[in-house]
Amino acid sequence: MNNQGVQVEIISIGDEILIGQIIDTNSAWMAVELNKAGFEIVQITSVHDNARQIVESLNLALQRADIVIFTGGIGPTKDDITKQTLCNYFNTQLIFNQQTYNDIEQLLKHRKLVINELTLQQAWVPENCTIIRNPVGTAPIMWFERNAKIIVSMPGVPYEMKNAMSNEVIPRLQKNFYTPTLIHKTVQVYGFPESALAIKIAEWENALPENIHLAYLPNYGIVKLRLSGNSDDSPALEFSINQQIAGLTEILGNAIISFEDVSVEILVGNLLKSYGKMIATAESCTGGNIAHKITSVAGSSEYFKGSVVAYSNEVKANILKVSADDLETFGAVSKEVVEQMASGVRKLLKTDVSIATSGIAGPSGGTDEKPVGTVWIAVCSEDELISCEFRFGGLREQIIERTTQAALLMLKDLIAH
Repeated sequence: MNNQGVQVEIISIGDEILIGQIIDTNSAWMAVELNKAGFEIVQITSVHDNARQIVESLNLALQRADIVIFTGGIGPTKDDITKQTLCNYFNTQLIFNQQTYNDIEQLLKHRKLVINELTLQQAWVPENCTIIRNPVGTAPIMWFERNAKIIVSMPGVPYEMKNAMSNEVIPRLQKNFYTPTLIHKTVQVYGFPESALAIKIAEWENALPENIHLAYLPNYGIVKLRLSGNSDDSPALEFSINQQIAGLTEILGNAIISFEDVSVEILVGNLLKSYGKMIATAESCTGGNIAHKITSVAGSSEYFKGSVVAYSNEVKANILKVSADDLETFGAVSKEVVEQMASGVRKLLKTDVSIATSGIAGPSGGTDEKPVGTVWIAVCSEDELISCEFRFGGLREQIIERTTQAALLMLKDLIAH
């Protein structure tokens, strides 16, 4: 058993990744799961379906990593060349594997399909590798060992890869390598630009123990502070990180919105459930994005009732009962209008709380008085109506996302205070 720190490189194979046709979600998922198991990811690489590039990437990876994991390129079609390339690399030959054939036959029988010539090729595998069975797909997982290093070739189909990683590959890797405890904890902070936050907590950060590291992860007005530590003593590491978080809490107080790495929509959803409240939204500049975020959370039907996308003044006036005079006098992007939108949708859909937004997301439509990025947000309950003007910078998509984030946080404060 290897007692050194264990480093892993992930190599994703496929032209479709490099031309942007699909996003490489496999590598991101594997990195998270491997890290949970104590392995350190040193690099993630994407290469073409090209034998020379696959071999070059493998040679470089073996110089810096103990484990190399390939994903993709082991299907039955001509563009899937990973299996043959690895066979050549390890100076071996393809042989027929009866167990793999039986697994493929059983899988296709269950799907009411028959083995064709291309699918049959999946039962031919490199002679000198260990085959890990794939109960949910036709491509076998190939495990090679050389000079105390391990190379694993995984399917590119996400559910096949995830099944194999969780049930076979990671447990086998843990038997081959000793890994220290790795702990990550995240504190989410709102109301500070990244640079201002760094200045605010500089003294605390400089005093962190050697084995605990801090990363800043900014995203639409929220900065996630991730504390990462490694140790052979898991309870001591947990205690030490919690001590550091306690010190951070003394400095930042209410600017901390969560001690978990979860989205704002999950935080708000949990609050709505715990208080037994239903919500509705009235959205102009966000165009339904707040409703989309809320309903992206499983179980949101327990607290989300509906939304009115009041993009035009006609909908604001006729559906949400916003005063036509106020629309004319103050304009759609105003305190008066957004407050009436929030009250109107709460009454219309008979909910406990509501959110409303109205703003100028751009790129056109701004004025000297109300430039692009000007947004009014209101949140409303039976007893309270709160509104606030924001001036968000950035492109249209960024303005919409920042408005969504700010609106959900305003609602969080309304519910929890």
